[in-house]
Amino acid sequence: MHLLMEAAAANAPHFPISATLLYVVGFIAAVSIGSIAWYNSKRPVGWENKERPDVVPKVEK
Repeated sequence: MHLLMEAAAANAPHFPISATLLYVVGFIAAVSIGSIAWYNSKRPVGWENKERPDVVPKVEK
């Protein structure tokens, strides 16, 4: 029985590198878009007069 389990484990498919790359790129995109949305939202208390970073685009409402 142990031999059959080893054979099954040896033929198990590996997680494709393209799916991993897709997850990493998607996570980076989500963090970037979320950061831009947060910077363009209403400022929290105490941040009303702070300047927007230069890398964040100004979005008109």
